[in-house]
Amino acid sequence: MAYEYKDYLGSAGVIKERIKGFKPEILMVMGSGLGFMADYVENPKYVGYKSIPNFKVSTAPGHRGRLVFGELYGKKVMLMQGRFHTYEGYSIADVAYPVRVAKLLGVKTMIVTNAAGAVNTSFNPGDIMLITDHMKFFFDSPLTGPNIEEFGDRFPDMSRVYDRDYQEVVRKAAIELGIELREGVYMFFPGPQFETPAEVMAARILGADAVGMSTVPEAIAAGQCGIRTIGLTLCSNMAAGVLGRPLSGEEVNEAAEAAAPKFSSLVAEILKRI
Repeated sequence: MAYEYKDYLGSAGVIKERIKGFKPEILMVMGSGLGFMADYVENPKYVGYKSIPNFKVSTAPGHRGRLVFGELYGKKVMLMQGRFHTYEGYSIADVAYPVRVAKLLGVKTMIVTNAAGAVNTSFNPGDIMLITDHMKFFFDSPLTGPNIEEFGDRFPDMSRVYDRDYQEVVRKAAIELGIELREGVYMFFPGPQFETPAEVMAARILGADAVGMSTVPEAIAAGQCGIRTIGLTLCSNMAAGVLGRPLSGEEVNEAAEAAAPKFSSLVAEILKRI
């Protein structure tokens, strides 16, 4: 469905009633196996997706399906403990819906994370990649349909979706922690099937470093409405065809759990610096 501005206002209004004057600064979108960051939020207030008009239900494994509001390393955050995907049967506008609601709540920055397959053969499972750009090509845009001018231009510029000043913050945070930070381009595939070896080969030729099924819809919506974005990918596995063995969803979650200490320390350091 095509949402109207009043729909977003209605969702934001319900959330405001639940969080009683709390004004988040940073939206954190947690990908597969990365929802553990919510455990560190101080004085948390929880709002289940089912209680918010027009929010969908998160069905992906490991996604709790709720918003967590509170303080995290000195910053006021709105953390999505679970996100939506087009492969769940939702439109790309559904997937990006929470970002626009976050804008109405006062959010100015987004940290969006995902677990994805590494296409770059110099990467290793467990690596963290700073997203410098993305590719989506022909799949629908969350901006399709009548433009809502309150969120931005009809034809927004996408050349700096991932904030360059914040990229430098992430680099310095990684150096401080002694974390080897990869950098690269994330390519969106709708899923839910993993990409084929041929698709992975094509992605590599086109310049992608990792492939996954999320992040890009949220980043596009954030780009239009002026939310500064940091994108982080946990390379949970090598993409199809790289190692010549089958992939599984369990592998993704296991890799995310193993990388939890490194990943959480990096996010913490980023929050302290932005």
